[in-house]
Amino acid sequence: MSLGELLKELRGDESLRDAAKRIDITYSYLAILERGTDRRTGNPIKPTPETLQRITYAYKYDYFKLIEVAGFSDDPSYNPALKEPFAQNPSLQQWYKSLAHRNEQDVEKLKIIWDVFHEGGDI
Repeated sequence: MSLGELLKELRGDESLRDAAKRIDITYSYLAILERGTDRRTGNPIKPTPETLQRITYAYKYDYFKLIEVAGFSDDPSYNPALKEPFAQNPSLQQWYKSLAHRNEQDVEKLKIIWDVFHEGGDI
């Protein structure tokens, strides 16, 4: 299912204008989102994270499910969980969060060390 198909399904029988007003976007933009491409350019539409958050609020739909359908779940700008250090490894992330004093330089050093051990290389 595409983002556009999901948005149409979530809107149901509600008019574009009423749904757009609830989402706080223009009805023409909602139509473009539902279509999936901009008719003028033919380019795919990439809504902002804020727009997707508005949609989830208006339709009472899970944000993480929405970004997954939209194909943005691996994009840190859409998925706040990926902004955390070691987001792809929950046990390492939990360990890192338990450290008393941590900073960005430590994160980078730990990532390098983790990559070396994970790949089986030598330090």
